[in-house]
Amino acid sequence: MKILLTGANGYIGTRLLQRLVQDGHHVYAMVRSLKRFTPPPDAEKNITVVEGDILDPLTLKKIPKDFETAYFLIHSMSQDATNFDLKDRIAAENFLDLIEDSHCKQIIYLSGIVNDEKLSKHLNSRFEVEKILKKGPIPLTCLRAAIIIGAGSASFEIIRDLVEKLPLMVAPRWLNSQCQPISIVDVIDYLARVLNNKDCIDQSFDIGGPDRLNYKDMLLRFAKVRELKRYILIVPVLTPKLSSMWLFFVTSTSFDLAKALVDSLRNDAICIHQNIEKIIPKKCLSYEESIKRAFQKIEDHEVFSSWKDSWSGSNLPAKYNEYLKVPTHGCLFWEEIRTIDKECNCQNVMNHIYNLGGENGYFVNWAWKLRGLIDRLLGGVGLRRGKVARKKPRQGDSLDFWRVLLVDDQNQRFLLYAEMIVPGEAWLELKINQADNDRQLIIKATFRPRGLWGRIYWYSLWPVHYIIFKGLANRIIKESKSC
Repeated sequence: MKILLTGANGYIGTRLLQRLVQDGHHVYAMVRSLKRFTPPPDAEKNITVVEGDILDPLTLKKIPKDFETAYFLIHSMSQDATNFDLKDRIAAENFLDLIEDSHCKQIIYLSGIVNDEKLSKHLNSRFEVEKILKKGPIPLTCLRAAIIIGAGSASFEIIRDLVEKLPLMVAPRWLNSQCQPISIVDVIDYLARVLNNKDCIDQSFDIGGPDRLNYKDMLLRFAKVRELKRYILIVPVLTPKLSSMWLFFVTSTSFDLAKALVDSLRNDAICIHQNIEKIIPKKCLSYEESIKRAFQKIEDHEVFSSWKDSWSGSNLPAKYNEYLKVPTHGCLFWEEIRTIDKECNCQNVMNHIYNLGGENGYFVNWAWKLRGLIDRLLGGVGLRRGKVARKKPRQGDSLDFWRVLLVDDQNQRFLLYAEMIVPGEAWLELKINQADNDRQLIIKATFRPRGLWGRIYWYSLWPVHYIIFKGLANRIIKESKSC
């Protein structure tokens, strides 16, 4: 079967794509930019990557029309936490126009549980999208999930940040709200098994795991799995704004996204419409089993996707090809060159370059952490995103306050673009140059300043650059020799 998968490079889409290919389907993987997505090499023949921005109808005209099922996995909240509801409605309407003259016989949509009378802005937007899709001529299958637990999921990473960073939590009353968390593996399984299932056509289902918990219990059970002693004090005085700032400073989320999440956590998320259990009988993982599985994936470096890697939260434009070519005109540079010793293997050098960031740090890590903290205080991403647990980064990954633009093994080149708040634009390039017997590690920082303040910013950091880039080059060479 041919399937259209929107949001194919998102947290859910990346994982569902693999499942659909394994099940023998051919998938049109729709992404905003072809350069931002590389299909798995072992599945390329069953995947056609198509480019289209669901908010721009003109970009959708070249999408093939011979698919029989379409997945709608698009949500605008991570891109715009203030006007996402308007963008969600436009996206749903454009999606219906896209599939109107196709061969599509079923739409599958992943939403949130919407059983409360007074819904948050986030959940109300999800419900409005469901109603728009139902108005179309093509039957809709809607799966409504609460918190999704899996390595790299927003819910998992936020809970992890809270539990691992705070021995004592002073929390608002919304921690008493009820929830029915579900593992990512069960969500993907449901999404795959409702496909072309006649009993699921024109139906909406709540999906959840076996545990019904409040958010306080979820935090404490997470701590139990991690063998941590944690205490939670619930107080009535934390306003939504204070709660949002609390999440912003402690977890990996942005302030605007934190506000939307806090608003949603006031709603109970318990399954009511569970007739899917009769159609697709299965035993879902428990909450604690889901946590253990997520950490096993992290330890095995098998995190295929992360919410932190979302391009919708990036300040790079959809057409970002020009950023791959590092500019020279009007730019300021710092270049550090080190000779690679004969006993040092170049692949080891590249492996150590790929290993930079996250918990492994760089060099003079306190300076990087201070820069990340300043960025957070200014409203930027800081170091909150960390690094996805993969042995080798992929193009498009987030890496602390960087975005990975290029991972080129053939030419031994690694290129990053800064997504921190700076008065200009910044690139960091690490590469190996080989000429005869002369092999060099080159670390080059490029900064395109924005006005006078940009130049003041760059030159004020000259002493810091002198220390960190020389030290970083020495560290890479030293660690590569010890392998």
